[in-house]
Amino acid sequence: MAELDGPRLEPRAPPARQLIVFLHGYGADGNDLIEIGRAWQGLLPQAAFVSPHAPEPCAQAPVGRQWFPLTFRDPDERWTGVNKAAPVLTSFLDAELKRRNLAPSALALVGFSQGTMLALHVGLRRATAPAAIVGYSGLLAVPADVNPEKFAAEIKSRPPVLLVHGDRDDLIPPQALFHASSGLAALGVPVEWHMSYGIGHGIDQEGLRHGGEFLARRLSAPRGA
Repeated sequence: MAELDGPRLEPRAPPARQLIVFLHGYGADGNDLIEIGRAWQGLLPQAAFVSPHAPEPCAQAPVGRQWFPLTFRDPDERWTGVNKAAPVLTSFLDAELKRRNLAPSALALVGFSQGTMLALHVGLRRATAPAAIVGYSGLLAVPADVNPEKFAAEIKSRPPVLLVHGDRDDLIPPQALFHASSGLAALGVPVEWHMSYGIGHGIDQEGLRHGGEFLARRLSAPRGA
């Protein structure tokens, strides 16, 4: 199994009490999101940040990486992809928590696009729920012939989730936000959402603010709150 690595930020007020992991989008790499950690350090001074590079070279962006390939011809490729990528990410998360001597509940996941798909897939299947998941411009990956009962049986944890999307996203339509939020709610996952108006497939300052404040609330909340 490939081992992941990528840029890291140490907490502003060490030692680390939380671990926030960024999962970048298709064709990017870990450097694409790590600067968000700098923007959030004031809100999360005891958080360590890491943004691993996805394990595969991207077929459509030779200098970028991918968590899984996308052809847009196979209706199940996202479902197949998140399942294939999940073990290497899970191993990385466990290793980073151990290296920091942090409990699994100190983890938060932040994804963008393809990284959001993976964050939701892995986060909902961890034995101990992450403190939070923030998903930008993504969707909830489900099999094309989804069996709701079977799908629900896979869910092991129900961390609070924030979904953020641009209303002018032409890569992943903004309707994906509503499909994901209703799907998560049906699974008993507490979900909030924010639509960024006038924004395409990207993250604006308002979306960043919502994400940082959501993480600060969830990481400081007593478990079960």
